[in-house]
Amino acid sequence: MKKIVFLISFMAFSLISFAQETYTVNSENLELKTEVDGDLDLLWNTFDGQYRYFIKTENGDITELRNTKGSNNKFQEEYKTTLSDLTLLDASKVKLTTYSLKSFVNSYNASKDTNYTSEDSKTKLKTRIGVFGGLTNNPFVFNPDNEAVPFFGAELEVLSDDALPKQAGFLNIRHTTDNDEFQYSSTQIALGYRFRFINSEKINVYAQTKFATFTFSESTIYYQDPNDTSVIISEKDSGSALDAPFIFGLGADAKIGNGYITFVYDSIIALFVENQDNFPVDFAIGYKFNL
Repeated sequence: MKKIVFLISFMAFSLISFAQETYTVNSENLELKTEVDGDLDLLWNTFDGQYRYFIKTENGDITELRNTKGSNNKFQEEYKTTLSDLTLLDASKVKLTTYSLKSFVNSYNASKDTNYTSEDSKTKLKTRIGVFGGLTNNPFVFNPDNEAVPFFGAELEVLSDDALPKQAGFLNIRHTTDNDEFQYSSTQIALGYRFRFINSEKINVYAQTKFATFTFSESTIYYQDPNDTSVIISEKDSGSALDAPFIFGLGADAKIGNGYITFVYDSIIALFVENQDNFPVDFAIGYKFNL
């Protein structure tokens, strides 16, 4: 059990600890991601649910791209003036979005350095890390008394860099505990896919499938001593299995701050694993955030 907790903790820590760097901007210490690296760097992150963008020059100066509202309640678009002053280029058509800013900064960097190459922002991926816990009756395991037990785990979700990505892949690891009435526990690593059929800035609802799993399991088996039927013997039985079960579930994410409260009803049905005649109970709640 300690090894499982350590593995999940290490996975979560490793995923959180990359992709960001701390900068001091106007006396603020900010964790920012580098979107463009060149003569001009484009930095960004979300704070309290709001995107903030910054330009870093070759000498290390960092300027925020602002778009505040004036007394007439209209956006002032100060960022366009900032971009024009830094590049001496027309920025009147630039929007305060990752894609538009990246295109503008890439164009400037290419004009200054003929060897400059940029990544296609349309194919760029972003990641989210999450932790979760829940309750399951192990729908695909023989469970005659329909016992429900807790489980917990961690997840890495990979999405396109679109504003509202509809598709995502994920890798998660979860450990299901046992109890005195149902002495079966397991640790499962799963690869899966999600499609968001309701998709907005505040909430999304999706269908998901786990198409590949690797499961370590341990159970306790009781039987009568063949030499003395009044004696009950218990033995530990453990094993592992690599499967392609195509387990289907439903989930929803609600945006809270810089992350998402997530709810998943998993293991509703599987194509290649038999249900053990108990109504599927496999609910998890957790929290995930952008890296």
